[in-house]
Amino acid sequence: MRANVGDSSALHLEFDDNTLLPQLFGSHNSHLAQIEQRLDVSIATRGNEMTISGPREQAEKARGALNAIYRRLKDGHDIDSADIDGALRMSGAVKNATPNMAIATRKRSIMPRTPQQAVYLQAIDSNDLTFGLGPAGTGKTYLAVAKAVEHLLAGRIDRIILSRPAVEAGEQLGFLPGDMREKVDPYLRPLYDALNDMLPAQQVEKKLESGEIEIAPLAFMRGRTLSDAFVILDEAQNTTPVQMKMFLTRLGNRARMVVTGDLSQIDLPRGVRSGLQDAIDVLDGVESVAFVPFTDADVVRHPLVARIVRAYARKDGNGNG
Repeated sequence: MRANVGDSSALHLEFDDNTLLPQLFGSHNSHLAQIEQRLDVSIATRGNEMTISGPREQAEKARGALNAIYRRLKDGHDIDSADIDGALRMSGAVKNATPNMAIATRKRSIMPRTPQQAVYLQAIDSNDLTFGLGPAGTGKTYLAVAKAVEHLLAGRIDRIILSRPAVEAGEQLGFLPGDMREKVDPYLRPLYDALNDMLPAQQVEKKLESGEIEIAPLAFMRGRTLSDAFVILDEAQNTTPVQMKMFLTRLGNRARMVVTGDLSQIDLPRGVRSGLQDAIDVLDGVESVAFVPFTDADVVRHPLVARIVRAYARKDGNGNG
């Protein structure tokens, strides 16, 4: 692919593989239209050549996004409108967010879709304990599970352990109907959903049966040492300080831990301090512990979700949602 700078408002690109252009452009040029609308530029195509017209900074962002998308196509990955959105967010924002940041899973390759997601992935790679903090829809848990799957498939760990506090049941799981898996599934369903997006269903089931993947309520972590594992605690805002300390001190040799939560969504009884807030206060400055905050700007679900998060943040007087 060659790119030449024309005048101050036009950039010219040429692509070397015509067979990839239908996917790059999208059905009825929908991907190009998405870029034009987001960046207020005009894109004209002729054969394998393209001209991007508009303000120089916006045209450069469009070119960067198109280059990133084209590289993914050349690497054999499919793309959709969400990938276009991610490329637009990333273009020119994080220079070291290169294609080698892709997380390889059995079903798909996953890339950061916002600059802060790239920071998050780098933090997970560089620290034994990483906290992902912020509103729903920012990819905190999904990316952590993707990293865990990557580590397991690469043989860097022996098992994945995924946990959440079952606050709605007061952790009194024995009073719920059904066997233990039926009791805990409703609280852990988002973790199953993430796994099934990355591994074939039969592999997920097989690894659950063998213990390579374990999904359990937080109460089941007590008294254990979690070694050679990638450990994730989701919805950590609903832990108490005692529960959080218990969980964090389970970390064993050759293990990595990620804790995710949203301090604006605490379901604990009134007056009970969140273990997540407590951990943030206690562990600030501790070596090999990273805190990565997300905001509504990092929401990668339906665009309306970001607007909902901002609306509630304004109501609560909390700019981070």
